[in-house]
Amino acid sequence: MSSSGSTFPLTSRLFILAVVVNAINLFSQVFFTIMYSDLECDYINPIELCNKLNPWFIPEAGLHGVLTVLFLVNGYWFPFLINAPLFAYNVNKFLNKNHLLDATEIFRTLSKHKKESFIKLGFHLLMFFFYLYRMIMALVADDS
Repeated sequence: MSSSGSTFPLTSRLFILAVVVNAINLFSQVFFTIMYSDLECDYINPIELCNKLNPWFIPEAGLHGVLTVLFLVNGYWFPFLINAPLFAYNVNKFLNKNHLLDATEIFRTLSKHKKESFIKLGFHLLMFFFYLYRMIMALVADDS
């Protein structure tokens, strides 16, 4: 038992949080991918797409950013280094004000957005299994 009275030590709690946060981001990327496909198939119009997706970029990037910073602060260098490129990409996108979709430009940039969404989906899927493995290993280590 840790000194804070919790049943899980810091390592276990951090990777449990990582699994949960990554699952949320994984589902958000599935949502983004489905919405882009709906636009491509003309099931949704560009304004409706932008209204549905624009509010979700900051929470998605923010959750990933918090998780990345937690890995850095707690000295988990390998998970931090794996997450750093996506973190830097999201920060750059936000600082350059490229994070919001534009309904007038969406058809020109749709393939880029779909590609980005698929890459993030693959990244979050791989990281989900990595975090799950690390969480299980931390919980097993805590038991012994």
